[in-house]
Amino acid sequence: MPQITSTDEYQDVFDIDANLNRLVKKIELLNYINPLNIEREKRQFFSTKYVYEPVFKYPKIKFNGYKLHRLFFSQRLERIEDKSIRQLYEDVIYEYSGLIECIETINQGRKFYYNSLKSFGTPTEKDIDNAKFILRFDDSDFDEEMLPIYSATDAIEYFKAYSKRYNFDYNIRLSTNLSAAAMVLNNTQTLVLRKNHKFSMNQLKVLTNHEIGVHMVTTFNGLAQPLKVFSNGFPNNVETQEGLAVYSEYMSGCLTIKRLKELAYRVIAVDTLNKGYNFADTFDLLYSQYKLNRDTAYAITLRVHRGGGFTKDHQYLTGINQIYKYAKSGGDLDVLLTGKVTLDYADTIKKLQNRGLAIPSKHYTDAYLTNDNSNKNLDFILKSLK
Repeated sequence: MPQITSTDEYQDVFDIDANLNRLVKKIELLNYINPLNIEREKRQFFSTKYVYEPVFKYPKIKFNGYKLHRLFFSQRLERIEDKSIRQLYEDVIYEYSGLIECIETINQGRKFYYNSLKSFGTPTEKDIDNAKFILRFDDSDFDEEMLPIYSATDAIEYFKAYSKRYNFDYNIRLSTNLSAAAMVLNNTQTLVLRKNHKFSMNQLKVLTNHEIGVHMVTTFNGLAQPLKVFSNGFPNNVETQEGLAVYSEYMSGCLTIKRLKELAYRVIAVDTLNKGYNFADTFDLLYSQYKLNRDTAYAITLRVHRGGGFTKDHQYLTGINQIYKYAKSGGDLDVLLTGKVTLDYADTIKKLQNRGLAIPSKHYTDAYLTNDNSNKNLDFILKSLK
């Protein structure tokens, strides 16, 4: 591995990286965006026959946004001589600043939505066409692995057994305040599972490959890097990271048409924010027009309306489209597993590796080693996406 010939040469990079690391610890968006009263509001919404507009409560903010902005923008980036490395840190500061604005405006309606747009974008016409294309495929084949019969306690045991293939340890906890079935908290290396959720065997396979096989792998790879930016996150890394995670589902053979359609419905739901739909409107579209069962329709609606309009969810589909094409054209997946990184910065990562400022991935997603997908329809769909 290339070594740094002079630590002094890159001391400014390490100093700025360390400063940003201290600041960014406070702004993990997932700590703030999940409502505290999901179940109560869900019961109220269903009891009013889907016309009630849920009133969600959120965790209190534990930082001063103005002071954090000021500290982020006071970094002396001009001291970094290499143009591409300097540009990375400039982009990173704007990214973290955008996340502060997102967190500060949670539950402030369109204000949060506009900040979410800045950080996560919204579906393009092409994305919506791709989503509608996927929704034309049949997903009605019955499979016993689709039956939701496993409790959160069962899921913990399944995750523990699966995780033995990786040599890292992480925390697991249960929560009732979760809009997803599971999520990884990067800054505390914690897997959170929804306490009252019933999992199917296929969902357990999907979640282990998605959450542990990619999100936890990139968490620990990021922590092993000399520079903390790999752990804290590159700009716009969600699309790449979620694309890698869904690609792991595909390669391990547990990605289904039904799951792909779920990602397509998320794109449709995020697009309703752009059209000014309220919570009940988005739910009605998914439940009445697309005929999703009410729990699924509610879950997708909650994910996109939390905070005041959270647009992140459209990036799962654009991410798998991007990563599938990258991998099939012979792209190096190892470089994208080095931490919470972004495909657009692949060349910068390689430059950092060549200078001894970054190392190859310590852990590698084992699903990528052999292609266990046998669903020809999936291949056809993924190849056909624009």
